[in-house]
Formats: sequence, structure tokens, C-alpha cells
Amino acid sequence: MEFPPEIPPEQSLIEYPSDFPIKVMGANVEGFAEAMAHVVRAFDENFDHRTIEHRPSKAGNYLGLTLTVRVTSREQLDELYRTLTTHPLVKIVL
Repeated sequence: MEFPPEIPPEQSLIEYPSDFPIKVMGANVEGFAEAMAHVVRAFDENFDHRTIEHRPSKAGNYLGLTLTVRVTSREQLDELYRTLTTHPLVKIVL
């Protein structure tokens, strides 16, 4: 997967450090939220899994999570997105 070219800091809409919400959707299976918390904790050691917002799909087959992560740089955020999108339980990352 290719990412867009580097955005100069003065053109970024995100100020760092920042608490940044990331939405992740995957199958509603046992351990999905815990697995996502584990990934996020590798990028934000102070991440609190109790802050994860859970939204099951109407039929209950999928689970949407909002994880608010403390990001300190564009590079960190990009790498977190790459890591989440390649996780086998993840369908979509926004």
C-alpha cells in the first residue's frame, strides 16, 4: 500500500502531540478489542483500553472501535495506520 507524499508540518491539519481518534472495524470476535489495544499500546504506552468505544453492527457480525491515541508525529501516526491495516482481524481503518 502506498501512502501520499510527505505533508510539510506547516500544511498538516493535525498539531502534535495530539489525542487522535482512530476508528477500526473488524469481525465481532472474542479478543478483537484486546488485540487492537495491544497494537495501539506499542505506539502509545499510556493507552488505556477502558477508553475504547465499542459499536456493534446492526446484525452484530462486525464491531467498530474508536481508539483515542496520543500521537506525537506524522510518522508515528502513519506507522500506526500501517500496522492496524495489516492486522488479520481488521477490515477497515479510518
